[in-house]
Amino acid sequence: MLRKAKISDVRYIHKIINESARRGEMLPRSLMDLYGYLRDYFVFCRDDGKTVIGLCAMHIIWENLAEVRSLFVLPEYRRQGIATKLVEACVSDAITLDLYRIFTLTNQEPFFKNLGFSDIDKSALPEKVWSECMKCPKYPDYCDETPL
Repeated sequence: MLRKAKISDVRYIHKIINESARRGEMLPRSLMDLYGYLRDYFVFCRDDGKTVIGLCAMHIIWENLAEVRSLFVLPEYRRQGIATKLVEACVSDAITLDLYRIFTLTNQEPFFKNLGFSDIDKSALPEKVWSECMKCPKYPDYCDETPL
């Protein structure tokens, strides 16, 4: 079941994201960030509607720019179309807000390219670079993500 994230999901989202970050799959997020950006998140739950098995966020970067980020599906639920549904929900959310420049920074290029994302240069994303990338410990020399 796909739905918008709720306050009751935050601690579980925090756990998932930070475990994934420890494996180098994404950047960590603090509880304060997650509470502040909760409305960015979609979750995919088991049939009980409570157990989160996947998540993704659509974050507004600027007046004409949105980012799909923090995509994660528990390993035992992968290859079932859940990640696709999560990304599609985020893209749809952005379009509903009249945001048509939608990007991601990822190490999963084939997945996102199958969804219609294409290569772009990071220089096309100055708002992202100056607002968030500058704070990243991997910036600029160790960034392992591809902008699409």
